[in-house]
Amino acid sequence: MQGWSALILAGGAGRRFGGGKLTANLAGVPIIRRVVAAVSAAGFAEVLVVTGADEAGVRSELAGMDARFIHAPDWAEGMAATLRAGIGALAPRADGVCVFLGDMPLVQVADCPALIMAAEQSGYAARPRYEGKPAHPVAFTRAAFADLMALEGDQGANALLKQRPQVVAYLDTADSGALLDIDTPADLAAATRAWNACATSATSDSATSRGALPNP
Repeated sequence: MQGWSALILAGGAGRRFGGGKLTANLAGVPIIRRVVAAVSAAGFAEVLVVTGADEAGVRSELAGMDARFIHAPDWAEGMAATLRAGIGALAPRADGVCVFLGDMPLVQVADCPALIMAAEQSGYAARPRYEGKPAHPVAFTRAAFADLMALEGDQGANALLKQRPQVVAYLDTADSGALLDIDTPADLAAATRAWNACATSATSDSATSRGALPNP
């Protein structure tokens, strides 16, 4: 993923959650730290985290991590403001960016190389699709940067992508984590169950590969 940046949007207030959403624990680790840890290990040229409503809390939970912080002073406008702040802070020669949401800890970061390849082939953007629904993360080439900088309000890039179907590639996925975001405490409970199930499966697969468990 040489030349590609990662942008993690972490600027919202999380009102439906009751506040403190990104710093809430998912299986013992803050949600935002789960996201940044996965993205930082993926091999991007740089990782940027855009803060907003809870800048101090997010920064505190990410202490010591390999990421650069960008604050969006106009975060209350909506997701477009955090996107503009992040895109404006990318490395000058970035070939493209994968945009992650700070409240989606179960997205498959391992899918990013395929998304980047698809975005480069389309010339604009690529994103996963789960059961027919557009999902995350989204890969944008440099050709999309000016359009992202012109966004306004709280719709993020969804409207922009819908307007340009001819230059947006979709990769179908069977992983529900591509669509599972955390907006409420009930969502967090569901995400925790899914996280624990994945962890249990990974442990079993590892034990099987070492010969500690028989193949099913």
